[in-house]
Amino acid sequence: MTDHQAVSRAEWRAARDELLQREKEQTRMVDELARQRRELPWVRVEKEYRFDADDGTPTLAELFDGRSQLLIYHFMFGPSYKAGCPVNSSIADGLNGLLPHLHARDVTLLLVSQAPLAKLQAYEQRMGWSIPWVSASHTTFNFDFGGSYTPEQVRGFLPADLDSLPPIVAVNAAATGTDVAGYLSESPAVSVFSLQDGIVYQTYATTARGVEFLMGYYPILDRVPKGRYEGEAFQTWIRRHDEYA
Repeated sequence: MTDHQAVSRAEWRAARDELLQREKEQTRMVDELARQRRELPWVRVEKEYRFDADDGTPTLAELFDGRSQLLIYHFMFGPSYKAGCPVNSSIADGLNGLLPHLHARDVTLLLVSQAPLAKLQAYEQRMGWSIPWVSASHTTFNFDFGGSYTPEQVRGFLPADLDSLPPIVAVNAAATGTDVAGYLSESPAVSVFSLQDGIVYQTYATTARGVEFLMGYYPILDRVPKGRYEGEAFQTWIRRHDEYA
């Protein structure tokens, strides 16, 4: 028998209608935040970048692939990783099917990582993805836009007691085949750009929990009885899609 409160249909409807008003308020707030994002000032990208890709060494402007808007997900796959981050992999799982719809709205979406291209290609084949994925291993792009950190930077923010880090860090370090410092050399981040008259501008960026808008399973979990069901074990349940029991 359930230990959750059970009521009549009429009582449930009254409670649901009350919650619905708050959900509508949230929707209006989300719409307003989206408007404010669109009104952010832009900054011109002055530095030249070239990436390693399946079809050559494209520039940042060429990554737009004929469109005027570009969203890059900085996928956590560092040089010392033996496999991509499981959480980042769960994000990429949900992106493949979105590409035709985004392309129809003048948006190119792709992944960028610091690992060499050959590692990315092998992992992409394992995962069965077709989303474009390029390597920034020969550029400072990931460091400039918050997707990677130098060893000196990592030493600067690592606590003396590694056990004080959230459990997800050790779990994912082991899952990617590196140590904690190597794992934390990469960071989940999103960078958005616009191409106008041949000039690239950065228009938006976010990191950490700000990338949850790409994690399609969380809004679903937020609407079922158990919710995210994580507690202090934040994201430690997430596996690569071919690793669930």
